[in-house]
Formats: sequence, C-alpha cells, structure tokens
Amino acid sequence: MDITFRRASLSMRQNMEAELIKTFRFEAAHTLPMVPPGHKCGRMHGHSYRVDIHVTGQSDPTTGWVIDFGEIRAAVEPILDQLDHHCLNEVPGLENSTSENICEYLWTRLRAKLPGLSAVTLWESDTSRCVYRGA
Repeated sequence: MDITFRRASLSMRQNMEAELIKTFRFEAAHTLPMVPPGHKCGRMHGHSYRVDIHVTGQSDPTTGWVIDFGEIRAAVEPILDQLDHHCLNEVPGLENSTSENICEYLWTRLRAKLPGLSAVTLWESDTSRCVYRGA
C-alpha cells in the first residue's frame, strides 16, 4: 500500500464521534422493599446482571480512539467488585436496589472517572433492562 494513501485514509478516520460500549457481568441478590405486600420481588432473589457502559466522544487524532477499553475496565471493575456476590440491600446507597437505582449508583461513581460517559445499561434478565443517561 502506498504510504501516502495509508496516511490519507488514517486521517479520514480521525476526529469522528463514536460510542464505545464495554460489557461487564456480576451476580447479586436483593429484595425490593418498596413493592406492594406479596409482590414476588419483595422476596430475596438474585440476578446475573449484565452492565453496558457507554462512552461517547471524538476520536483522538493521535490514537484514533475515543478511550482505551482498558480505562473503562479500570474504572468499572472496582465498583462492581463491591456488588458482585453481595446482597445489594446491604450496600450503602442501594437499600432499594431497583434497576433504575443501580444504574444511577453506577453513573454517580463513574462520571468523574469517565468524562465521556453517556449511558449505563443494566440488564437484570435477557428481556429486561434499564438505560440511564444521567441527570
């Protein structure tokens, strides 16, 4: 490949906006204390949660990427380690651990570490998810 063509094609890819999504998983138990009496989610149960962290921004002219996926992992894993295989109701801030509240909990702890954070998606099952885009 001609080096001139290669440089031109590389520069065309720079400075574009892109959304990166990194997926994580954790297991946790909880109850939902605010549901009506007899509601099934008022009983202790667990989920195999999937979390998608969305980061949006302009690609860096030098690296060609918005952010290194490793930076996302480094920001997220310490937080998820505090949730994985725990009862979420015992985690300060998650006493009412709805999907919405878990998303907000994660957002609040990640937004300073990931300036391009654009959404947190929490899957509590294959068919049920919450997307939080911040306040």
